[in-house]
Parts: sequence; structure tokens; C-alpha cells
Amino acid sequence: MTGLYDNNPFDEEENLGSVPPASNSRLSPLPPEPVDFYNDRGATVDIPLDNAKDFKKREKELLVKEAELKKREQELKRREEAAARAGIVIEEKNWPPFFPIIHHHIANEIPIHLQRLQYFAFASLLGLTACLFWNIIAVTAAWIGGRGVMIWFLAIIYFISGSPGAYVLWYRPLYRAMRTESALKFGWFFLFYLVHICFVVYAAVAPPVIFKGESLAGMFPAIDVVGDHAAVGILYFIGFGFFCIESLLSIWVIQQVYMYFRGSGKAAEMKREAARGALRAAI
Repeated sequence: MTGLYDNNPFDEEENLGSVPPASNSRLSPLPPEPVDFYNDRGATVDIPLDNAKDFKKREKELLVKEAELKKREQELKRREEAAARAGIVIEEKNWPPFFPIIHHHIANEIPIHLQRLQYFAFASLLGLTACLFWNIIAVTAAWIGGRGVMIWFLAIIYFISGSPGAYVLWYRPLYRAMRTESALKFGWFFLFYLVHICFVVYAAVAPPVIFKGESLAGMFPAIDVVGDHAAVGILYFIGFGFFCIESLLSIWVIQQVYMYFRGSGKAAEMKREAARGALRAAI
């Protein structure tokens, strides 16, 4: 009986029989993995204490600079408000774009219903500049043709004084009057714009009465010059046409400004201001 159970059926060596054991049947073990291989959050970064101190120092410096900038901004805002209350307008030069010499921004500063009229007034200023520049060209040709150097010097004086004078005396007052609705600025504009109209009308005719006749490219000098030099006469006739266009444009501009001035009630306001000024002067 015991012989039947002497052999263990689960004995590995006996069950395999004559099958030889396989050599190298086991795989080589993998190298051990680090403890925190699957957990990156466990890794810590050591920050040197010196870097932390520098960071805090820079943070303090930035806070100090920010406080200074806020203080300067508040001071600048306070000055701007004080200037606005005093009626002082800070104007940044922005025209012409390539070499700013004046402040000019109709689209942003002039009311929409007055922008068209302001653009025509600006065209009148540019037209005067173009007329006086062409006048220099025509008079230079006449000087080369033997008409004398004095007329050339006068043409240069007209150009140098005419364009800046027109901007200061009547265009800038009109610009500010349109922007601030100042009756006094409107009155200043009317006074000197009438002088401007008288000048361009006189220049279109250019009789040899006040100025030396051939220093202005008008009708009479053109007739006088064309007999001797046809090319110079043509230049004078072109100048005559420019001055005529400028005269018509200027008359239209002052008519439109006056209509707005009367319709907006600024005429009565200017009369009241003039009466108050006269009363203060009398007292």
C-alpha cells in the first residue's frame, strides 16, 4: 500500500522525465528604480538663501519705484487739472507728421458739425502758402529776366511773414474758437481774416500802388511782363489764377463762419463781453 504513494505526482524532477532543464530560462532582472520615479512631486528644489534675499531686495526696489511712479502720475494729473481750470491748454506739436511744428487735430478736437468748415479754413491757409510760394517762383523768373533783385527780396518777405502770420493771427484763433466756443476768439479771427482777404484780392490784381507791382504775381504785372518774356508772363498769369481762387475760398469761409457765429448766439455774447470790458476799463 505504501508503495503506491511513495512517488509524489507533483514532484517536479520525476514528472519532467527525460526532458532536460532549459538553460538560461530566466530573464535577467531589471535595474532597481529610484524611490520617487513615479512621483515627481516628491522632488524638492533647493533655493540658496542668497538668491532668496536678492529676490526680496529686488521686490522692495520695485515697490519703491512703483510708489514713486504713482506719486509722479498724481502730481502730473493735479497740474493738468489746475491748468485746465486756469484755461491753459497744453498742446502737443503733431503737424506736419515728418517735422511737427504746430498742434493740429481737427478730427479729435473740433465738433463734428464744424469739422467741414474748419477743413476749408485750413485749406485757405495752405492755399495762401501755395500762392506765396508760386509767387516766389514767378518773381525769381522775372528777376532772372532782368527785372531787378528788389522784387525777389519782397517776394521772399511775403512768404516768410505771410504763412506764419496767417497761422498766428487768424487760423489759430479760429481753431480755438471752434474748439472752445469763445466769442472773443471769433472776433479776433474776423478782424485779421478781413486783412487776409484784402491782401489776397490786392495780390490778384497787384496794381503798382502800395507794393512794387512786379513783386506780386497778379494781373497787372502779368500783362506788363508777358510782352517782354512770354514764359515769365505765363508764370505770372498762373499766380494770378492762384490768388483768385484763394480770394474766392477766403470769402466763402468768412461768410460761413459768420453765419455760424450769428446763428449760435456768439455775436450777442461778444457784445456783452465787449460791454463788460469797456465798463471795467472805465471804472
